Amino acid sequence: MTEFRALLMNGPEGAQLCTLTEADLPEGDVTVAVEYSSLNYKDGMVLMGQGGLAKTYPHVPGVDLAGRVAASDDPRFAVGDPVILTGWHVGERHWGGYAGRARVRGDWLVHLPDGLSLRDAMLMGTAGFTAMQAVVAMDLPPESDVVVTGASGGVGSVAVALLSALGHCVTAISGRDAKYLQDLGAAEVIARKDWMAERARPLAPKRWAGAIDTVGGEMLARVLSSIADEGAVASVGLAGGTEATVSMMPFLLRGVKLLGINSVTCPAEQRAHIWRRIATDMPMAQMKDAVTEVGLDALTDLAPRILSGEVRGRTIVRLGDA
Repeated sequence: MTEFRALLMNGPEGAQLCTLTEADLPEGDVTVAVEYSSLNYKDGMVLMGQGGLAKTYPHVPGVDLAGRVAASDDPRFAVGDPVILTGWHVGERHWGGYAGRARVRGDWLVHLPDGLSLRDAMLMGTAGFTAMQAVVAMDLPPESDVVVTGASGGVGSVAVALLSALGHCVTAISGRDAKYLQDLGAAEVIARKDWMAERARPLAPKRWAGAIDTVGGEMLARVLSSIADEGAVASVGLAGGTEATVSMMPFLLRGVKLLGINSVTCPAEQRAHIWRRIATDMPMAQMKDAVTEVGLDALTDLAPRILSGEVRGRTIVRLGDA
């Protein structure tokens, strides 16, 4: 029976590295030899026991993974196939990517598209998938002016690089890292404190055709008021709170669309399409300075830092030697 390292939580109080075997894994159609996962905001919450996201214990966190099929009862997947998994409450309700093996439902998996490595897939991970899903949903005209909030975080960093690569003029709103965001392709960086210090209005001057908002709360309300006629705002995060005092005026007088982006249960056909778009449209070379690669042993120290906003860009978790 294959042995592998895993980051296991026996309760919400903390996680520990241990050695498991495939007999310990939950039920599923496909067993994946995991090579990479990543660290997302939800992972930080699970590791810190916040939000009640982990539903049962013992539990292996990690909301995404990339690896090769080690065993399969699903005819769509053969041993050796490179695969990706994001969403479907993996790392929350089902054991996730922070282990050398994962056993999951075949319906949750996507074949790795041509032109994308397993490492690149987790450089994008849940954050990149969500950013691309937002871009596809907004369907902006070429060379649009677009704003990204929470731009230094995982989704925000990828969104800035992606929108810039697609030819849009990107404004980034962030509490820090102006040069970092300019290197990713932002044409303008607005300090969050300056943006939030401006007087809030139901309708502000029209500044952008679209927005990817990763913050929520008051930030979302302020961005909505500055979107031009027939523009769109894709809301992908609630770090700033679930409540927002939003005027109806942007919707009624400007026809602004508010798009809720749910990357957890996205239909299989759309999920595969988004990964193909990532493989063809994402500027991987541009992201090289936006990624940090770590092992399993670093995650418990990084968890509180990602929740406090200290972790910049993307964090890849290496499991190939686990």
